[in-house]
Amino acid sequence: MSIFINKDTKVLIQGITGKEGSYWTKHMKEMGTRITCGVTPGKKGQQVEGIPVYNSVREAAAEHEVEASMLFVPPRFTKDAVFEALDAGIKKIVTIADGIPLHETMEIRKAARQADALVIGGNTSGVISPGKAMMGFFPYWIERVYKEGRIGVMTRSGSLTNEVTAMVVRAGYGVSTLVGVGGDPVPGTRFAELLPAYQDDPETDAVVIIGELGGTMEEEVADAMNKGLFTKPLVAFLGGRTAPKGKRMGHAGAIATGGKGTVEGKVAALEAAGALVAQRPRLVGDLLKQALTEEGR
Repeated sequence: MSIFINKDTKVLIQGITGKEGSYWTKHMKEMGTRITCGVTPGKKGQQVEGIPVYNSVREAAAEHEVEASMLFVPPRFTKDAVFEALDAGIKKIVTIADGIPLHETMEIRKAARQADALVIGGNTSGVISPGKAMMGFFPYWIERVYKEGRIGVMTRSGSLTNEVTAMVVRAGYGVSTLVGVGGDPVPGTRFAELLPAYQDDPETDAVVIIGELGGTMEEEVADAMNKGLFTKPLVAFLGGRTAPKGKRMGHAGAIATGGKGTVEGKVAALEAAGALVAQRPRLVGDLLKQALTEEGR
């Protein structure tokens, strides 16, 4: 069992013939992802890595089984591409685009929730279950980072993900499923909305979250833990500890205003809920060992 994607999940690639789409389709397929078809308007009849290309999602889904869609689509076309996938009945969608207009991300999230679908992203590297499948662009061949194991990872960051996950592996563990929710103010799916999947996954013993200042996603995780909705060990690392208040740092979602979204507030909430919070990325592995030892795992 894996979260969101496994080796049997039938994946469609939107934007498959583009430079990024074709390059990462090759690597996703080589890793073991089951890609059944692809879509690029006007490119029907072509093939990418032996995968047939169609003009529309509906056309591709009529010919092939499709359970999830991976979007390599520019930000200005992302909303239409997501809606096309939703209209075809696809319930799992990953979009990596950075710079989707805020009002469109809000429309995407609303439409996905109405369709009982999960949209991961934008502004993300995607989702990976090492050794099984991925939807996104991860250098999965770097085993010191992407080693198969039993630790779930959720991240808002791109730059910190490899660093923190490498500490998980260095401590002797590996990753069950890593989900990059993205760094935008309105992600398609939030940390707390993914927690039930990790809670129910028999292949996940603990979870690491990589957060940052701004927004309330980390506090929502603490709330879920306080309500008993997530009971497995949880370790967090939060970037942006030294950021000046009110200063935007990298991500559109990384800004603290109105007394909320500070790293200090997030740390306090998580620790009060029973999470262990690492002051530096290199300490994540040690805290995982501590948490799992206390659990008797």
